Amino acid sequence: MRRRNVLTGGGVLASGAAANFPAPAIAQGLLKLKMVTDWAKGSKGFQSSAERMAQAIRAASDGRIAIEVFPANTFVKALETFDAVSAGVADMYHSAEYYWENRSPAFSFFATVPFGLSADELFAWVHYGGGQELWDILSGQFNIKPLLCLNSGVQMGGWFNGALTSLGDFKGLRYRMPGQGGEVLRRLGATVVTLPGGDIVQALKSGAIDASEWVGPWMDMDLGLHRVASHYYYPGFHEPGTGITVGINRAVWESFVPSDRRLIEDAAAAEYARGVAEFSANNAWSLLKLREEGAVKIAKFDDSMIRAFLANSRDVVAQTGAGDELSRKIYASYEVFRTAIIGWSDIAERAYLNSRGLE
Repeated sequence: MRRRNVLTGGGVLASGAAANFPAPAIAQGLLKLKMVTDWAKGSKGFQSSAERMAQAIRAASDGRIAIEVFPANTFVKALETFDAVSAGVADMYHSAEYYWENRSPAFSFFATVPFGLSADELFAWVHYGGGQELWDILSGQFNIKPLLCLNSGVQMGGWFNGALTSLGDFKGLRYRMPGQGGEVLRRLGATVVTLPGGDIVQALKSGAIDASEWVGPWMDMDLGLHRVASHYYYPGFHEPGTGITVGINRAVWESFVPSDRRLIEDAAAAEYARGVAEFSANNAWSLLKLREEGAVKIAKFDDSMIRAFLANSRDVVAQTGAGDELSRKIYASYEVFRTAIIGWSDIAERAYLNSRGLE
């Protein structure tokens, strides 16, 4: 892809960016890198995590590695971050891999799939179940080195302007949902739309969409979704533990000395753990606030809906893994690990949470 196609067109922005090529810039021992994100400027959660990781890398390297973080639509357009890093326009991206499913549906396995792995389970598969090696091959085809660097945990099901009474309510519903979860709803008759997070509120206000999922109480309230929709449904079957990635231009990654690669890997892993904790704490406080305000109806999807989500999800996920040889290998690895970890999670996390509910 040509550089002009990923820069946010014209004027000072494009000309200023061009003046900084090639990347990375090295001056007097200082390594300057550009990280582009798909998150709105100043937003909590994803964008703040990207900035915190950049700060951590700078501190751990004693200032040698300086990463400038560009929110969506500042250096490149939202959802063009992958292409920018692949082409060498930027050095790193911070985003969710399911946005790249048009390159390969298998990317979704490294973000989230319906009824798939939780935050802890995804990290376990990638680091200790063979996932990273397969991911390196997949992303390497696009000149990118990927690392998990954050996870939102289990998400919510979405915002609606009325109660859901049956599966028929999904027919014709214009619903913002990316990834394989969107395909599940499409099979139930919904019209599925993919929008950057920063565009959701306006789309709901204007009637361009009828419903939307985003993340969870913390980020959803920061975005203002509780002011434009009246019903909030759970659970987020479509995103049980959404991994966020720092993708690094492969040539840039290979230019690092081994100690700097290790530093960045450790910073990404540390931010993953910190981010999971941050999301858990802030979602808890935000949900409490939402309930206390009482303006939004918080409800669980009916069991009949969840069964339909599950039945369709099996087919969607299997279809995703039925493509080329690499996709089949990724799907097989994911499913083998998912089966094994469910066996443990059922007698560990699930059993404990169920017993805690008896009090």
